[in-house]
Amino acid sequence: MIFVTVGTQLAFDRLIIAVDSWAGAAPGREVFAQIGPTRLAPRHIEYAQFVPPAECDERMRAATAVVAHAGMGTILTALQLGKPLLVLPRRAALGEHRNDHQIATAQRFAELGKVNVALHESDLPRGLDGLARTPVQPRLDPYAPDAFLAELRAFIVGGPLRMPAAPEIDRSVA
Repeated sequence: MIFVTVGTQLAFDRLIIAVDSWAGAAPGREVFAQIGPTRLAPRHIEYAQFVPPAECDERMRAATAVVAHAGMGTILTALQLGKPLLVLPRRAALGEHRNDHQIATAQRFAELGKVNVALHESDLPRGLDGLARTPVQPRLDPYAPDAFLAELRAFIVGGPLRMPAAPEIDRSVA
């Protein structure tokens, strides 16, 4: 099952229409979408405008892949769960957001090899087809390394940080 989410603040009809069309082109594709505050009524996918946080978490855990806007919360959750992720960033010029920060976010995560990105809704069908071939990602550990946490705790309770010694500088070359 593919879980699609647009977040809870804004509708993102461009994403939902494209996924609904893709699902309708090959009946039997199992998709559930959280579609946000919209009048849209998809015909080929199951959907709800909003799902409670616990249900959203459950659906994301059960999903084989996640499709979403390029919201940081969704991206980080999918990475923490090791789910293949396809994002379509919202565009300010289309009235989908206040600015284009989602484009920058999507491009940066794509450069890191962590996220599949469709920059235009016409790219979504190919991206959706590719999700089945996307290997499950290693789960992202949301916690800092133990050594860092130990140093931070020591600093907070009053001890100095133990920094590694600086390398010796060869001053004879000056």
